[in-house]
Amino acid sequence: MSRLRVFTAAAVSLLVGTGAQAAIILHANLNDASENPPTVPTLTTGAPRPASLGTADFVLNDARTAMSFTATIFNVDFTGSQTSDVNDNLIAAHIHASPTAGLTAPNAPVVWGFFGSPFNDTNSPTAALLSDCTPFSTGVGGTCAGTWDLNEGNGVVSPGVPVTLTNQLSNILSGHSYINFHTTQFPGGELRGFLAVSEPSSLALLGVAAFGLFAFVSRRGVSPRS
Repeated sequence: MSRLRVFTAAAVSLLVGTGAQAAIILHANLNDASENPPTVPTLTTGAPRPASLGTADFVLNDARTAMSFTATIFNVDFTGSQTSDVNDNLIAAHIHASPTAGLTAPNAPVVWGFFGSPFNDTNSPTAALLSDCTPFSTGVGGTCAGTWDLNEGNGVVSPGVPVTLTNQLSNILSGHSYINFHTTQFPGGELRGFLAVSEPSSLALLGVAAFGLFAFVSRRGVSPRS
């Protein structure tokens, strides 16, 4: 067998051996412009307060049985005592999703909660506190981290069918889900960001690698027979 065929067969075997699924990374940029009303929140005194903002990253494992996330949020009071104002107090935080979210409907139902109520991260070490979040030691804001496991979820998708990670994957991977932070001033949500796939799958990367290997061998002038 030629060396070129050996290299190609090895690359194909590597691709097939990994299977079609791979971990998927998603990202969300959060700002207060997406909410209703889309206005800059104000202090109790009427003076403007800094606009809230943040980022969140998600990893959906290759088995599609868990999605972990981390988020960093600024200018939202995570404890009620980071500022003297009450309008910026965090009261709840969730992931929302529906097939029409961001298209014909600006809002979607809660499918998984990680701060306040509903709280659906049942395996969280801080589940008793209804919180996956930690306030900054200085400044205004905090970080959140948790994992949406396979059978966790909030509400139902149809009579007798509970919301789960599995039946929300289509919404998550198609850009129809968002992470949302709710405050006293905006109980419907102040800070929002839609989840978007930000990295190609490992399979796609391996495909590129296999093509590169093929090109490298070709450039080296490997004989069709050896």
